[in-house]
Amino acid sequence: MAIICTHTGGVTPRTRPYRIEYDDVVAAAIADTTAYAQRALDAGVARESIVIDPAHDFGKNTFHSLEVTRRIGEMVATGWPVLVSLSNKDFVGETLGLDVGERLVGTLAATSVCALAGARIYRVHQVVETRQTVDMVWSIAGRRPPLRAIRGIQ
Repeated sequence: MAIICTHTGGVTPRTRPYRIEYDDVVAAAIADTTAYAQRALDAGVARESIVIDPAHDFGKNTFHSLEVTRRIGEMVATGWPVLVSLSNKDFVGETLGLDVGERLVGTLAATSVCALAGARIYRVHQVVETRQTVDMVWSIAGRRPPLRAIRGIQ
């Protein structure tokens, strides 16, 4: 069994938040998801099968989702694997003034920030583009070697 521990700020998933407020959205996401993770662990779920997810846009407005993205390293620092779902999110569209079909570049920018900070799992729509983005960021960060490195060597 595996489980994803998701922060929704107490709002029913798939509903639009209305004037939701947090003293600190990242602290709330960390507190809730790590408590859920500990509960799962206590219930017998294997540690390697537990993932935490800040849930961009769920129970959050655009400013909250931007802050979660900016501070995703704090969630990574908990030691639990972090999942992010960034593809075509409203926060990307609202930030850039774009409709759903036009959000790839913004999505990949947010993905790069999360990858550099150490997020490990990505729920995506554009798989090839996201895989290349994460691979490149992880190579820049020294976490992944280049697939081929012959320039200046041969």
